[in-house]
Amino acid sequence: MSRIKPNPKPLFIERMKELLGKDFEEYDKILKKLPVRSIRCNKLKISPENLKKRLEQKGWKISHPFKDHKDIMVIENDLQPGELGRALEHLMGYYYIQELASMLPIIALDPKPNQTILDLCAAPGSKTTQLASQMNNTGTIIANDASLGRLRILASNLERCGVTNTILTKRDGFILTRRLKKFNFLFDKILIDAPCSGEGTLRSTPKTYQMWNIKNVFNLSKIQKGLLGTSFDLLKVGGEIVYSTCTHSPEENEEVIDYFLREFGDSIEIQKIKLPLNPRSGILKWKDKEYLEDVKYSCRVYPQDNNTEGFFLAKFKKLK
Repeated sequence: MSRIKPNPKPLFIERMKELLGKDFEEYDKILKKLPVRSIRCNKLKISPENLKKRLEQKGWKISHPFKDHKDIMVIENDLQPGELGRALEHLMGYYYIQELASMLPIIALDPKPNQTILDLCAAPGSKTTQLASQMNNTGTIIANDASLGRLRILASNLERCGVTNTILTKRDGFILTRRLKKFNFLFDKILIDAPCSGEGTLRSTPKTYQMWNIKNVFNLSKIQKGLLGTSFDLLKVGGEIVYSTCTHSPEENEEVIDYFLREFGDSIEIQKIKLPLNPRSGILKWKDKEYLEDVKYSCRVYPQDNNTEGFFLAKFKKLK
């Protein structure tokens, strides 16, 4: 299904053409198409096999886009407007409506039962509920957000999905990390799904075209560097951090990764990530800036390559 998209700002188009080169035409073409209908089975309440049976009895055609992740499903046939959210299975917390690329950070983080995990920018809860499902409600998740309104939505989603291993905190990310450091509170893993300019969400949220502003890109880059930098001291030796955004902007992606690698040197190591789709490597040069060679191990997920939204992620391990 196609739709007419709003007119993007000239500077945005210029930057995307510079990033994509000859692939820009395919990128522009897929933005005119609605994203696929994807859901994630909440294994805390039902198995993927039983959920699939229930949904197929409703006449829904279900496929699994990632063969090793049966909890991730795509509804292939057309549904009535709002049907996905009104379905009894959704209201009961059997599944979470989540875009495919949004599920990648937790796949990369690979949480295990009984671990202690910090979800620093957690609301509205798609990745927090995914964490809890992977951990089978064991261990401890601290899920933080600075907005009370967003935190209420997070709490509602956790309740609907039957999550019981999560503590909610309302703090600015910098303040929370400093306070946790004061009490020497350490984590096995940390997720920083950072606030960003949202360039990757144009298929599902066309209003991003109007909201996009280059000053916002530069301001967010500073915030992202701060969040990633202050989280380092909260990680156990051998622990892992996944940093992710839903934007294509190098200032918010590779530049942040380059900063982190330079800031902490041989105390951290960027990890190669195995994802169930086709990401591109991080870029090593943008405008007048050149990034460290290891930045190439970060992942760019483009809509035209995978029929998803756009995403970026990188994974680090603390060595000392």
